[in-house]
Amino acid sequence: MSQGIHTSFRARALALVAAFLVAVAALVLPASPAVAHDELLGSDPAAGSTVDGLPAQISFTFSGIIATDPGASEVSVTDASGAELAEGAPTAQDNELTQALAGAASGPLTVLWKVVSSDGHPISGEFTFTVSGTAESSAPAEPAPSQSELPDDNQVDAGATLFANLLPVLIAAGVVAVVVVAIVLATRRRRT
Repeated sequence: MSQGIHTSFRARALALVAAFLVAVAALVLPASPAVAHDELLGSDPAAGSTVDGLPAQISFTFSGIIATDPGASEVSVTDASGAELAEGAPTAQDNELTQALAGAASGPLTVLWKVVSSDGHPISGEFTFTVSGTAESSAPAEPAPSQSELPDDNQVDAGATLFANLLPVLIAAGVVAVVVVAIVLATRRRRT
């Protein structure tokens, strides 16, 4: 008769652990993809490319829809001397961002960008492209904003993203371990 009581308790304990694991999986698995932010898919001119003369504009394509609110997007394009080549405010539509360019440029240009992604978080980045020729200046160049003037709210590196994606799983594993230890200890106490 004692064997039946222990078997029944073990079966209930295993059923409780299984139910707990299913509940944790239901909470953790759907939440993990939501942690990922939108990202820059490409630009025209492309990062690392060389173009003949300063283009009239630079465009960006993102993996999700970006905010169109005034001030939500910022772009800075500067030459080696720090002269600003972006003219006016960028224009956002769906997952595209366009920034008009003006001025004379030759050599490497640095592009700093910041947008608010579809999940409401700001994302930003930096890349360069090279202008092989010169263009006539259509507007006087302004000094480039320093890196601190462009918000750097969410420079997500791979390690931080990986940790953010794994955090719910690690927490769930810790809780499961505590529950399993508690069940084992309770089972041993009942036997004695």
